Amino acid sequence: MDKAKKILIADDEQDILNIISYNLSEQGYEIFTARDGNEALDQARKIHPELIILDVMMPYKNGIEVCQILRAHNDFKNTLIVFLTAMNDESSEIKGLETGADDYISKPISPKVLNSRVNALFRRINKETDKVITVSNVIIDPVRFLIEIDGTEIILAKKEFELLYLLASKPGRVFLRNEILSQVWGSEVIVGDRTIDVHIRKIRQKSGVDCITTVKGVGYKFEL
Repeated sequence: MDKAKKILIADDEQDILNIISYNLSEQGYEIFTARDGNEALDQARKIHPELIILDVMMPYKNGIEVCQILRAHNDFKNTLIVFLTAMNDESSEIKGLETGADDYISKPISPKVLNSRVNALFRRINKETDKVITVSNVIIDPVRFLIEIDGTEIILAKKEFELLYLLASKPGRVFLRNEILSQVWGSEVIVGDRTIDVHIRKIRQKSGVDCITTVKGVGYKFEL
């Protein structure tokens, strides 16, 4: 039997912790909880969960600060991170995605929707290919989750990596925006077009290479 995946849930509302913990444990996941940002960091470093659900508004350190700290370390660059928040506005969502979150769920929580989103994230991990892509001076290795440009390693957040890998899998081909949303985020995750723009900008900033071309009104393509 496969070992149960570990999920860390950080929220300062005990009722929320109880609801999420119960529903995800019923799905067979091993659940850990934290009541504030500092405890979330301590727990994450101790148990190394496969997925972390972070409430944006928490004492001591908020969810975005926790995500930024974790993403700065290689040990957590492949960890799935989902933000949970009552703030239902585009600026909050964009800020969360820019810090490296894989998904964003608004309160009030629907247990069925939460379970579906978590299961969808794990399914996409299991479907990842192991083919290394080499285009000119760029190497993209999905097994090691590593990008090398002229021998220099570049660290990307998980969704940034998946987006770059998709585009680089067929250099020169234009991927439609709806196609990118479907293949990178999946049909079970509701995100907007702005999400793609945020991730493309982060890839360009981190890589320092102009390898993604915008085809106005259509989509994006990878070319050097």
